[in-house]
Amino acid sequence: MAAVLVFAAPGHGADLGACGSPTCRYECTCGRLQDKMFHLRTCAAKLRPLTASQTVKTFSQNKPAAIRTFQQIRCYSAPVAAEPFLSGTSSNYVEEMYCAWLENPKSVHKMVSLCSPGCPGTHSVDQAGLELRNPPASASQVLGLQGARNAVCTLERILPLSPIFVVSRLMGLDQSWDIFFRNTNAGAPPGTAYQSPLSLSRSSLATVAHAQSLVEAQPNVDKLVEDHLAVQSLIRAYQVRGHHIAKLDPLGISCVNFDDAPVTVSSNVGHHVAQLDPLGILDADLDSSVPADIISSTDKLDLAVFKERLRMLTVGGFYGLHESDLDKVFHLPTTTFIGGQEPALPLREIIRRLEMAYCQHIGVEFMFINDLEQCQWIRQKFETPGIMQFTNEEKRTLLARLVRSTRFEEFLQRKWSSEKRFGLEGCEVLIPALKTIIDMSSANGVDYVIMGMPHRGRLNVLANVIRKELEQIFCQFDSKLEAADEGSGDMKYHLGMYHRRINRVTDRNITLSLVANPSHLEAADPVVMGKTKAEQFYCGDTEGKKVMSILLHGDAAFAGQGIVYETFHLSDLPSYTTHGTVHVVVNNQIGFTTDPRMARSSPYPTDVARVVNAPIFHVNSDDPEAVMYVCKVAAEWRNTFHKDVVVDLVCYRRNGHNEMDEPMFTQPLMYKQIRKQKPVLQKYAELLVSQGVVNQPEYEEEISKYDKICEEAFTRSKDEKILHIKHWLDSPWPGFFTLDGQPRSMTCPSTGLEEDVLSHIGKVASSVPVENFTIHGGLSRILKTRRELVTNRTVDWALAEYMAFGSLLKEGIHVRLSGQDVERGTFSHRHHVLHDQNVDKRTCIPMNHLWPNQAPYTVCNSSLSEYGVLGFELGFAMASPNALVLWEAQFGDFNNMAQCIIDQFICPGQAKWVRQNGIVLLLPHGMEGMGPEHSSARPERFLQMCNDDPDVLPDLQEENFDINQLYDCNWIVVNCSTPGNFFHVLRRQILLPFRKPLPAGLQVRTALAIGLVPAIEQLKLIVFTPKSLLRHPEARTSFDEMLPGTHFQRVIPEAGPAAQDPHKVKRLLFCTGKVYYDLTRERKARNMEEEVAITRIEQLSPFPFDLLLKEAQKYPSAELAWCQEEHKNQGYYDYVKPRLRTTIDRAKPVWYAGRDPAAAPATGNKKTHLTELQRFLDTAFDLDAFKKFS
Repeated sequence: MAAVLVFAAPGHGADLGACGSPTCRYECTCGRLQDKMFHLRTCAAKLRPLTASQTVKTFSQNKPAAIRTFQQIRCYSAPVAAEPFLSGTSSNYVEEMYCAWLENPKSVHKMVSLCSPGCPGTHSVDQAGLELRNPPASASQVLGLQGARNAVCTLERILPLSPIFVVSRLMGLDQSWDIFFRNTNAGAPPGTAYQSPLSLSRSSLATVAHAQSLVEAQPNVDKLVEDHLAVQSLIRAYQVRGHHIAKLDPLGISCVNFDDAPVTVSSNVGHHVAQLDPLGILDADLDSSVPADIISSTDKLDLAVFKERLRMLTVGGFYGLHESDLDKVFHLPTTTFIGGQEPALPLREIIRRLEMAYCQHIGVEFMFINDLEQCQWIRQKFETPGIMQFTNEEKRTLLARLVRSTRFEEFLQRKWSSEKRFGLEGCEVLIPALKTIIDMSSANGVDYVIMGMPHRGRLNVLANVIRKELEQIFCQFDSKLEAADEGSGDMKYHLGMYHRRINRVTDRNITLSLVANPSHLEAADPVVMGKTKAEQFYCGDTEGKKVMSILLHGDAAFAGQGIVYETFHLSDLPSYTTHGTVHVVVNNQIGFTTDPRMARSSPYPTDVARVVNAPIFHVNSDDPEAVMYVCKVAAEWRNTFHKDVVVDLVCYRRNGHNEMDEPMFTQPLMYKQIRKQKPVLQKYAELLVSQGVVNQPEYEEEISKYDKICEEAFTRSKDEKILHIKHWLDSPWPGFFTLDGQPRSMTCPSTGLEEDVLSHIGKVASSVPVENFTIHGGLSRILKTRRELVTNRTVDWALAEYMAFGSLLKEGIHVRLSGQDVERGTFSHRHHVLHDQNVDKRTCIPMNHLWPNQAPYTVCNSSLSEYGVLGFELGFAMASPNALVLWEAQFGDFNNMAQCIIDQFICPGQAKWVRQNGIVLLLPHGMEGMGPEHSSARPERFLQMCNDDPDVLPDLQEENFDINQLYDCNWIVVNCSTPGNFFHVLRRQILLPFRKPLPAGLQVRTALAIGLVPAIEQLKLIVFTPKSLLRHPEARTSFDEMLPGTHFQRVIPEAGPAAQDPHKVKRLLFCTGKVYYDLTRERKARNMEEEVAITRIEQLSPFPFDLLLKEAQKYPSAELAWCQEEHKNQGYYDYVKPRLRTTIDRAKPVWYAGRDPAAAPATGNKKTHLTELQRFLDTAFDLDAFKKFS
């Protein structure tokens, strides 16, 4: 062990005097020692290096501390006594020995005087006998000091070979370094700690002379050390880059001559370089070069190839090894396990074992991981000789699973040859791979596995992993099957499933959920992660030992979709980690018709996983046992380190993109080889028969048994006449089940609160509930303002939100708010997390100090991601009805980065998958002169996706019309103009009547089993939140509007002078949101409060036909106009106008007052913004403005 320490007084060596002997080659000195040993004692005590075991333990338990930097300083102190052996060179040696002595006093050895006669100094060095520590068998000789002239007096010539390693093993006589260091540590005065050793006797001189003769007779020490270092470098090269030459491609395209012409290969590479034509890859690796520091890649070391590679490496200066070194024995470093119980191996065997570990059907990428313990763990799993062994029973189980996987696809192909099903042919090993991961995880205590995957192989996974009833799958192919449930449904290869069953291997219950997924291949990744996090949260699984996730990917999508990167970056964030996900890549080596050369720039499709230090295990899918072993290791890794891991199943796609696609158009040579490829089931069955594990009749019986199961299920599927989407639920909610499938109640209770509850929440919101906690001065003023508001029985926007959240927590509803900068709020209005100004990282969340037995409140700043984080929160909201989950965009228009989640999951989730979800989106919106990018949340997009008919007037006389509207809509869109209404709509989201619990004791799986169906999903809520209204003096709400009996107001009618005499009103303006305050200010300035009435539409969807009809009828003489601050082709106008016309039976026109159409959402010029604002205000209050259009 060597330590590099920076000590003071580096120039002292220049002040040391030489002994002056003309015959002594050792520059003995009269140097100073006091400063040297003082810094040695103090600095070494602080900085002495840890042992290897201590290092691993420390770094596995604690984060590495910041590196300290010590400046060199020069000391000009008083003269000190001299030590007889210290010089600028030898002092470094002494420092190293002192550090070693501090660790272990027995690690330093005796001293002996080695000065030649006539030398006035006393030169003390360790006695001869330089024996290598734990030498290899081929080098277990005693080595002497080089050039030991004058009784071996030149220490500095051995120093480059590490004095601690070479010199510290010398035999000793009388005095020892131990005595010297003990005296120094005890505070001996300078010059007295050293005790002069005895001079060499004749016998001891003879020993030294003998040692010198051994030096001359033995190989050069430099060469021996260099060879050992070369072997260590070679071992490391295989660990780092061995995967590049692993045999991963089941097609073996690198060795195939597609053109029936001789394959020309460079002699220095041989058949080890993969010339993958037409894909141009090296066994799933686009880097077609052989690593320059790996000698061979064959099972049996080819001497001719080795010679050529060895010559190239020697010329290149890598190792300096020769052919004669093949049978030399080399000591193995502690960073490899290829020796098993053997500490040393011949070079030939070292290379062979490295080849077996890293260059066969498994390629391991892990050396980029910056944790020694984790690297050692992986080395042991793949390097230990004979570690990949399977029992005969395990092999038979693997064969049976391969039979099910293969014969399922063959059955579908026979029955529905012209149907698209996105089969698994070419990667049938995926099914036993997933089952192995689940088996291992179940054995380690996991009882809930949540999975996400694209469409390829989904039906097979549903049938043979989730264990979906086969008849339910088969009936999906019947074109005459009618849909029994409302909604559109989805393709069979997009549907999900939830199932609880016994794991036959572990005999433990396990719940499996496969999340439904659209054709956007990786879009479900963050959804799965969010659902997993929620399930862990609700069952108190803080370490991920009970609930885990498995994500399946395609190679092209894994490399090409940015959401994969976003999801990986959530994996270790405190509020988002799921404590490790197992990623399985079905690497077809093609994406639709695009080969990897055109699909990615990285060597592997899995290189994105490197960003989070996830190990990557590439494996040839035509070696089922290698696949099973890798999956076992992956499951063990996740259980041990709770970090992500990637399994790359290098396979092929036997058909085209789907069963109707012709792949020969674009990959003719590849598919010529695929047509010749023997299926993996056949290969493995032949192997087991040859090994005597099974016989041919047993194998054929296994096939017949599963074929019979499929045929019987097919017969039963013909009895199915109606398709029930409820059979494909991926996340059922117990609170949404009723015996007849309908809500028990169609009325919504009051969302108001008792005043003492409001006051209590307000007091906590305006205080710091933790003692000795110093907050920022500006925050003190904000809390003071809150206290004043509570005293005045009034709330602003931030306080209204606080009261909505706090009251739900009191009722046992978990509230989770996530997004960019939500803890403080983009506009510095929220401040739900307080930071101590004097103690780093000390925080306080007052919301969690409201009630003794309240539900927990989670507020978390997210990574700078919209797509990934919104998907995560959507998944979190799927897990439980007893939670209010909110995602807030930093600015409303940032939702366009998450448009896929909105379009494919949130909007149509119920219609496609009968999925329950109550996520809330908070989208800051408003034209305030801040430019095009921070103004509009694009409300027109959300309104366009609402599922109501603008031309059909509902039955307004229907009882509970407003609740029935909510029952039928796909989401709610609101733009509140008051804090009180914002408070009510948040509470209504939880208190809607569709959320009745199951009868006591009835579990979800029982409800499913007896046919209970979901009444309705919890509705998604889209809220366009304000910016300037957060501090607007008129945007306040009295407690009176939040007390029991109050509700959310879908429409806020005119309450001023115009409402007192409606017949005088000449214009009725409809608006929504912030523009209301601009309109009232302008109306007051023009003194038109009796002539113009203003009605606010707070809930845009479902459209409040009933209330707006009353408003229109109230002002019979008024013309109707819609006013908005957005441009005409944006905002709400195109949604509101036809519905208003339908409301009044098209009796009047609905005019428009607002900005003109534009391409950009807003102007970036402040003056232009104000000019546009004044122009549409002029239009709104010019009673003659629309006459020219009449």
